[in-house]
Amino acid sequence: MTTPLRGGKTAPRLLQDLGLYNPQQLPKSGYNILTEVALQFEGTQLPPKVDERSCQHRWGLKLGQSNLPKFVSRPNETSEYTAAAYCTECRCHLQLMIDYRNQLPGIIPCPNKEFPLHHFIHDAKSEGVYQATRGKGESWVDKRYFRCSSSTCSARLTVRVHSPKLRLSWVALLTDRSLIKERAQKVIDAEPARFEGHAVPAPVGILVNLRTYILNATTDLELRPIKSNNKKWLLSLGEPCADLLEYIGFTRQDEEWLPPCPDISQIKPFTDPLRVLLDDVDKELLVLISQQPEDERRMAKPYSIPSLAMHDVERILGCQGYKRYPASRTIDLTQEEEHPFYAGLGAKSDFHDELLSFAYDRQIVCDPPNAPYYFECLQGIADGRKSEDLQTKQAIEASSGKISLGDVREAYKAFGLEYPSNELSDETIIGNFHSRISDAPKQEPELRTALRNIGESRSSAKIQYIASNSVTTYEQALEFLDASKELDDGFLITMYNLKVNENSTDQELARKAIFLIAEKRNSAALKTWLETGELGEVVMDVGQAYARLGIDDRTIDDDVILQTYNILASDAPSQISDLKRALTAIAKSKDSRYLRSFLSSGSITSEQPTGDWPVGLENIGNTCYLNSLLQFYFTVKPLRELVLNFDEHRMQVEDFSPGKKRVGSRNVSKKEVERAQRFIYELQRLFQNMITTPYAQVTPEQELARLTLISSDSEEFIRRQSVLGGHRLSLGEINGQAVQGPVLPYSASIGGNDVDISKGSSRTDANGHSTDRDDDTSSEATLVGTPVADLPAQKLKDSGPMNTDFRQSQQQEGLLEDKENLPPYKVEETHTSTPESKLHFLGEPSSSRVTEQMTTSSTRPTISGEPGDSLMANKDPSNLPLPPDRPPPVPPRQKPDEQKTAIQEEVEYGAQQDVTEVIANVLFQLQCAIKPESADESGEQIDKVKRLFFGKQKSYTTNEQGASRTKEEYISDIKIDVASGPRDIYAALDGAFDVQEVEVGGTMEPQYTTISQLPPVLQILVQRVQFDAKKKTAFKSTHHLDFKETIYLDRYMDSVDSELLQRRQECWKWKKDLAALEARKAELATTEIGVDIPGALAATMEYMKQMAGDGNLNLVEIAPELLESVKQAAHDAKSELTILNEKIKHLSSNITSQFTDLRTVPYRLHSVFIHRGMVSSGHYWIYIYDFVKNIWRKYNDGYVTEVRDTKEIYEPEQSTRPATPYFLVYVKDELKNKLVDAVCRDVIEMPSQAPQDIAMADDDAGSAAMYNWAGAIEDGTIHEATGTWDNSHQGGNPAQW
Repeated sequence: MTTPLRGGKTAPRLLQDLGLYNPQQLPKSGYNILTEVALQFEGTQLPPKVDERSCQHRWGLKLGQSNLPKFVSRPNETSEYTAAAYCTECRCHLQLMIDYRNQLPGIIPCPNKEFPLHHFIHDAKSEGVYQATRGKGESWVDKRYFRCSSSTCSARLTVRVHSPKLRLSWVALLTDRSLIKERAQKVIDAEPARFEGHAVPAPVGILVNLRTYILNATTDLELRPIKSNNKKWLLSLGEPCADLLEYIGFTRQDEEWLPPCPDISQIKPFTDPLRVLLDDVDKELLVLISQQPEDERRMAKPYSIPSLAMHDVERILGCQGYKRYPASRTIDLTQEEEHPFYAGLGAKSDFHDELLSFAYDRQIVCDPPNAPYYFECLQGIADGRKSEDLQTKQAIEASSGKISLGDVREAYKAFGLEYPSNELSDETIIGNFHSRISDAPKQEPELRTALRNIGESRSSAKIQYIASNSVTTYEQALEFLDASKELDDGFLITMYNLKVNENSTDQELARKAIFLIAEKRNSAALKTWLETGELGEVVMDVGQAYARLGIDDRTIDDDVILQTYNILASDAPSQISDLKRALTAIAKSKDSRYLRSFLSSGSITSEQPTGDWPVGLENIGNTCYLNSLLQFYFTVKPLRELVLNFDEHRMQVEDFSPGKKRVGSRNVSKKEVERAQRFIYELQRLFQNMITTPYAQVTPEQELARLTLISSDSEEFIRRQSVLGGHRLSLGEINGQAVQGPVLPYSASIGGNDVDISKGSSRTDANGHSTDRDDDTSSEATLVGTPVADLPAQKLKDSGPMNTDFRQSQQQEGLLEDKENLPPYKVEETHTSTPESKLHFLGEPSSSRVTEQMTTSSTRPTISGEPGDSLMANKDPSNLPLPPDRPPPVPPRQKPDEQKTAIQEEVEYGAQQDVTEVIANVLFQLQCAIKPESADESGEQIDKVKRLFFGKQKSYTTNEQGASRTKEEYISDIKIDVASGPRDIYAALDGAFDVQEVEVGGTMEPQYTTISQLPPVLQILVQRVQFDAKKKTAFKSTHHLDFKETIYLDRYMDSVDSELLQRRQECWKWKKDLAALEARKAELATTEIGVDIPGALAATMEYMKQMAGDGNLNLVEIAPELLESVKQAAHDAKSELTILNEKIKHLSSNITSQFTDLRTVPYRLHSVFIHRGMVSSGHYWIYIYDFVKNIWRKYNDGYVTEVRDTKEIYEPEQSTRPATPYFLVYVKDELKNKLVDAVCRDVIEMPSQAPQDIAMADDDAGSAAMYNWAGAIEDGTIHEATGTWDNSHQGGNPAQW
């Protein structure tokens, strides 16, 4: 596609396009003739610029609503003009308002000598709107904004077009002869004697009569009422027209109609709404009269002829009498209508050459990317007119390097490429060039010219310097070698060899590039290579080292640096030596014992005692978020005990029947219960391993990752994709980039407006699951579940696996934020400290992994549909049953490798799910797997998970009649956002509970929310992903959230205490006032030049003083009173800002202190989930507080470290892409020691010597080790640490929490 034109329009062109503008009837192409410059003309027929039904407006002036300039005056800094008009054909209305009040004193606005016309740019920042409304009166209104592109002209133009006041049904009552005859005949038939001799009135008579009533109402001070039985009234209007009459201001009083009573004392322009309405209706009646047959118009009373408005409209836009081209010299390029080239320049075909040259210059300045098209327009008009002046202008532009769009098309054609070619890369075009000149060396000059034109049109420096056949700068040298600044000298020689091998003719330029780089870096190694051909010793400086690893922030922790190194090394093993040099340089610069330890031994061992320190969880690919979530759940004592003792709580599925179990406001199927129980058994195995392992970290199984990250809905979708398509399911894309890691939740705040985000979507329940399923086959019937639907701007494609060839430039640019973008990998023998430890992609578990993952799988019951226990594979074959006498039918199934790959893909797919979906999936499965304790009135299951994580909120909505209604629902988290800027935790929570307007049945009603029941474990989700409505892209808000160690939730509780509600209402009013004050402050504190209004005015005054006092300049004569006015304006603006700041400070203080005395419901901060990165990628970790040792720990995948300085948790990080909290967990203060426990270990030490069966084969040895470990658990050798949960709460009322 061609680039849209972003230039402007001269004032005459804008008026010409306005004459064809109908916002209700845009053409099928969607082209807006008023706001868009033009469609690019490429020598073929353009689509229609307007709809064929559109009116070609002829504007009549509404003098009473206009504020026109005096004929001899020029606009200044106090000028503001308005021209009001109406179409004499379609009756629509137009208002043009031009404002010069920001004009600098003493500077002449357009038109002037340099700018003979206004050149208007559509102002996209204050985009107007088209609104259609129902009911009487206006049915649509369209408002657009423009500004003059001159830097010395402050003109701001507003164009407002709206529909006729008289609806079509009313026009029919006044002009449809059949309707008139019908109602008149009824009147005559009702009283034939009284109306004897009266004829049915003609439409002209009715229109004239109504207009007379309106004119009398707007001119007479004393108006007489009209009797309802007045003959003329009854025949012309009467009761059938009552709706129309009341709309224009007539009122009924007993048996009389009272005429409208507008304010007729006002001077023009009218501002009284009724006066404006009557003036509009009067003008529309004139139009309707003019459309009646001429013979009827002659017989009626004389009526006013519409006064055309174009003369006055041109006057307020400063284009009256503009310089035109002599008609005798005009050559029509199309023989029928104006050529599109004129519209491309924002000009008219009658422009003089000087104005066309001016229009061309303005388009080039305002829209540089489309300069080739504007130059083509100039060429076409110059050739068509055969104008010497324009041809001279064209030649001057060409000599300065300008090219036309035709030149660009020819350039692409020379290489056999199609134009436009937005999908072609620079490398493809350059490769095509090299191929052509090798085949046709004699054509090299012409081909280089064509290449230069392409480079110019694409603004590609790389193509341009290839075309110029020269490399002269350090940047060009890197570009030529396809290298980046962070590559070290050794890798640059590799890039040199690749370049020369591709094209031997580039050898000289490539050596010159190496020379320039050597000089810039002062590299002895490269200089040695240039002299001897042998590369000297390569030393990487610390800047290159950080750049090589793609790290921008040098203050990040050593463990993050090491993780980044491991990811790069696993993806590109051939570059490990280069990466190790970078890590060595960083370790040396930081004097890091941690990194030096890794470089010397190949691993990091825990510095903490194994028995009283939590274990880390190894990242198996895209699972850092999963690891954080699992660490959090492990520290919740009641949940951990439930998982470890699951058999006591397990839901019996043997006699399960549909409709028996209800979770998340819907019935749960048997298949979902079985799946949930598999999930808990996998979680149980991990928790047991975390308690008993002697190592610093353990590895979650992929099956656990799959069941955690993927809901049953998503699993069904993936399964059907694998059946329906022959390709593997990719992770998809957002904005063209692969989605990696869990997607942060989208905020319900659009455009910076806070809305209620605690209520959830109408199609999901509090658990985040669909509510439209209630039978045992529901999961089979659902192809795409909620998780897929909730991925905005994402496309799931049937493509190959995630591209593991994710190489240099992308890694170095964003790998720190994109840690999760690689396939799962593992470090074998993670518990050892040997230099031989190497990274491998996931394959079959090794014996060491089996040993490390010692579990109790042999002790758990088998669930229907569950994969067989891996231990069974090593049992004695003699104990196996005999084979059947005939083979069973072979079902279609995946091969083992394909099954393993499918699981891995599902884990990768699950890693991209919304954070809220993953948490909701975990809670949902926990509830599905366990038996209920009771049920509420709706049949919803009540259980330990429900009582632990779920609370209730109650919303209050008030209608127009003052009646209030309430709704209570479960919530598992409170959603807050920081879209509008930094805020503290209370301000963010207010956004979820404060009063706001919600749409109910087409009307807006106030609604506020309270908490009717608090959960013991309170989860707060920070919705950081916002949506830019203009750019149509998602982005991550990194504004700081100031959260507290303890929060008090009294203010949000549902209460019968009227004083609490009064406090909240008072606070809501303060916030509304504060928003108005801050908006005004923003107007005074923000300008286009980066200073506030007082500063800008003060600078203007100083500049004016210099101009007035400098005899050499003396550009303008500045009156002393003008300087004094600017000085006073600066003082007034500064004073207003001071007052605003004081009021804002006072209100903010009131809001902050409104509830500080309410401290009876305290909650303590337990954990903080952190994300660093972008919308669709990044790295996650978690901080968890230990209430026993009173310390914070950082859980970063496999590494658990103590936080020495809590500033890294609570204070904002100073970097371009800071790490930000996105999920907070608070626990009820009085129960915190019962609810959470950061450390739960009962370590089983490994034998000091090898076991007796060391000679067994690898598989048997691994299995034996697993059996020995499981047997220890069965024998009671291993004791589970379960905490001290008070079971007396199990059957209690949730309110007891």
